[in-house]
Amino acid sequence: MDRLTAFWQTLVEPTSTALAHGTQVIDMPALLALAAALGWASGLRLYAVLFMVGIAGLLGWSPLPQGLQVLQHPAMLAVSGAMLFVEFFADKIPGLDSLWDILHSVIRVPGGAALAAAVFGADNGTMAVVAGLLGGSLAATSFAGKATTRAAVNTSPEPFSNLAVSLLEDGLVVGALWLAVQHPLLFAIALTITLVLTVLLIVVLFKFLKAIGRRLASWFGPSPAY
Repeated sequence: MDRLTAFWQTLVEPTSTALAHGTQVIDMPALLALAAALGWASGLRLYAVLFMVGIAGLLGWSPLPQGLQVLQHPAMLAVSGAMLFVEFFADKIPGLDSLWDILHSVIRVPGGAALAAAVFGADNGTMAVVAGLLGGSLAATSFAGKATTRAAVNTSPEPFSNLAVSLLEDGLVVGALWLAVQHPLLFAIALTITLVLTVLLIVVLFKFLKAIGRRLASWFGPSPAY
């Protein structure tokens, strides 16, 4: 038992020391919740995450770990804000949203991993690696759920369902970041439920898209010879 306690202290103490720069020390559960939220939310809206976290740190709404303080630099805020503006509207247009997702498939997952790892920074390399793996996995899961859902929604000819889903994603990102900072335990419960529902949704929608693909293939494929 003493060995486990000593091992835990070697993980926590460097992190607590590195984060004692603001008005409060961010404890380990809050750090893990923040890392998970950054990873998960990045799979949906990477630029929104960058901008909102930077603004929160700049205005003093929430103390940022040292590894994330670069996000509150004015140049970083200008770039992330501009990309947020573009993504907000691109994500509301049917067809363009899926193209945008494809282009960002190689950005969001590494971005989520990098942000989660930055929560702990170089002062705690072990937890930074753990957080990076966690953030990357969560970003991949949320991105897969988003991309699959959008592909299914885009089969509908009307644009309103796409707009509604996009606005829902916007709200989920804001809500996840707020909940992780204010109520880490509640966020952990909500995240667990969300992950289960996401996996189920991906399975169902993947079957739906396969059925659509087979139907299109039968329409446009060669006619059978008699």
